Amino acid sequence: MLNGDDKKTGPPASPWDFASIAELAKALRSRKVSASELLDHTIARIEALDQRINAVVVRDFDRARMAAKMADAALARGEHRALLGVAVTLKEPFNVAGLPTTWGFPKFKDFVPTEDALVVARLKQAGAIIIGKTNIPIGLREFQSYNEIYGTTNNPYDLGRSPGGSSGGSAAALAAGFGPLSLGSDIGGSIRVPAHFCGVFGHKPSLRCADTVCRRHLRCPARAILVWSAR
Repeated sequence: MLNGDDKKTGPPASPWDFASIAELAKALRSRKVSASELLDHTIARIEALDQRINAVVVRDFDRARMAAKMADAALARGEHRALLGVAVTLKEPFNVAGLPTTWGFPKFKDFVPTEDALVVARLKQAGAIIIGKTNIPIGLREFQSYNEIYGTTNNPYDLGRSPGGSSGGSAAALAAGFGPLSLGSDIGGSIRVPAHFCGVFGHKPSLRCADTVCRRHLRCPARAILVWSAR
């Protein structure tokens, strides 16, 4: 799809669509582009293309716009944080205060946490702008990304194929240019398989190198980061 007719119907191409985190951070610090401008373009791209991909299934655009304005003010003051002004997505099971966390189970569709997971809090401390959550298979149990709540995620390169799982929504979002960074989780390939299917770089850190507590009294798979591979 990225090389097909959607070039004509999607948002205008931007040099930032597939830029790396380092490139975006440098452009933001030098004020070549504002966090608000980058966010608006990313949102426009999601709204134009994601109806067919279905990668970003929980959207938090209003709060993201507020965070982008705050990031621009911080940049204007000369603040430097690793992800200041960079838009990111994350896998649906990560708790974000005010957004649903379901793990794909219909019985949890109304659960909305009141606090952030530690990894989410650290993202925000680093200045990241969280724009939404990405799709998964129910219970994170399969190498595809379908559940009854959010439906099926398709591979951006071929809508008739799967992006893999269980971090398939994150890999699809990266491949479609919906931001340079998405958090996933991986025990038996849940980052590595979708990264392979979607042509992006996926990293699973060694066990205990990253926080494994996602909410009180619950242990989760080793955290990992999915980033678009530099070209």
